[in-house]
Amino acid sequence: MTRDEFLALALRNSVNAAILDELHRLALPDAWLVSGCLVQTVWNVLTGRPIDHGIADYDVFYFDPDTSWEAEDAVIRTLHARLAHLGAKIEARNQARVHVWYPAKHGLPYPPLSSSREGIDRFLTQNTQIGVRRTGDGYDIYAPHGFDDVVGLITRPNPGANFSAANYAAKASRWKALWPEITVVAAE
Repeated sequence: MTRDEFLALALRNSVNAAILDELHRLALPDAWLVSGCLVQTVWNVLTGRPIDHGIADYDVFYFDPDTSWEAEDAVIRTLHARLAHLGAKIEARNQARVHVWYPAKHGLPYPPLSSSREGIDRFLTQNTQIGVRRTGDGYDIYAPHGFDDVVGLITRPNPGANFSAANYAAKASRWKALWPEITVVAAE
């Protein structure tokens, strides 16, 4: 699957397209639509399911040096107000402040990041290490592992500083129940 083929399939989900348009209008720093909402839309197209089947939420990453909760909350509220008409759960997170709350919430280390792409690099699964953002003349896609696992319906672990085999197993189990066709590579 090429970059353009992936993008065309991901944009079949009108929620993905609307979020990307709004992020472009808002001009949040280093803002990306990321992860499952993109990959799962493609899975749904490939498996003939409704476009939004199994998509729990739509994740937005951005990177703002203001690491206060108040600043992040303002972005969350703005996105919710502007996109409420979509009826989708949208979760926006400032990647500059994840290290502040992640260890207490998950009991795992989380060294500070210097960009949204570094946050994408730390996802539990390699197949969801994908981000899309609008640019002036098109789209930018970040996919360090490409699209082979997406089109192959493969979920594989992404071991790293914050990897949890238990969290990976729970995520993979949920996905397998929703998309029985996927192949889950066990965490070692």
